Amino acid sequence: MESLKYIDFEKSFDALKNIPSFGVAGNFTGHLEQAGEARDFANMKTESANAPKALFPTYIPNKGPAPEFLQMYPFDCEKIIFPKNEEKIQIEPECAILCDLIWENGFVEKVTPQYFFASNDCSIRKDGARKISEKKNWGESSKGISTHFLKTDNFLPGGVMDGYRIASFLLRDGQIFDYGEDSRVMDYSYFYGQLLDWIKNKLNNQADEGPAENLHEYLTGNKEKGLVMEQNLPSQVLISIGATRYTAFGESNFLKTGDEAVVVVYPEAEFSHEELSAYIAKKAALPKTVSCLYQKIVV
Repeated sequence: MESLKYIDFEKSFDALKNIPSFGVAGNFTGHLEQAGEARDFANMKTESANAPKALFPTYIPNKGPAPEFLQMYPFDCEKIIFPKNEEKIQIEPECAILCDLIWENGFVEKVTPQYFFASNDCSIRKDGARKISEKKNWGESSKGISTHFLKTDNFLPGGVMDGYRIASFLLRDGQIFDYGEDSRVMDYSYFYGQLLDWIKNKLNNQADEGPAENLHEYLTGNKEKGLVMEQNLPSQVLISIGATRYTAFGESNFLKTGDEAVVVVYPEAEFSHEELSAYIAKKAALPKTVSCLYQKIVV
């Protein structure tokens, strides 16, 4: 596993600012219910009972039809800035993928993952938000991604990601708490080819209805389908593919100033959960096969 290829964006984090980002809602059984968001999707039709509910935008760098707040780069690899006039924010521990896009006739033809990494799709818990994205991007340092990207192989069953897990922790007052359930990446409802087909469909065809938004319009900068200059279309997207279920502690404890949020994507062959927890508690260096994100919660 030490030979696993990776990219470290520690010194070039700004290189990611040209890449639109999205999140998958409802790709882990039970998370929406814990987050109090299942009712938001009650009227949305899905292709199956376990299908994700929607693909939501978190960052759209082009100045087009997307709301202005989505043009603010939200990612930080060191901190989360607490949103003004809000009290309830939670870690959303996820595996994210950086994907290449191939376009044809103004539509996404192919989605190809290149790297995977730890993501904190941090969210405000509040009633009355019209769109999912309104709970996600409240400005600078409202979300997090690890700077350590791990290379995928073929993004097929039997590949390197089969052996990876997602864990998350909260460091508070000198103690460490499990925040999300330690889960296999393979436990996502949609993964590998099924997930890529679903993402492609949502990027091309998702309608502006309920909590969902028209993503094709956002990516192309044009409200008329097909009327685009393909050389101006994004060649990559960053997608957080779904938050895991919370532990009892994570479900009932919101973040506060001084906390540290930690999300880890790690190979289960190298660590037990207890061993990983000990590393995190000590803030010890982890091997290059691990993608880890530490974020301080600040005002």
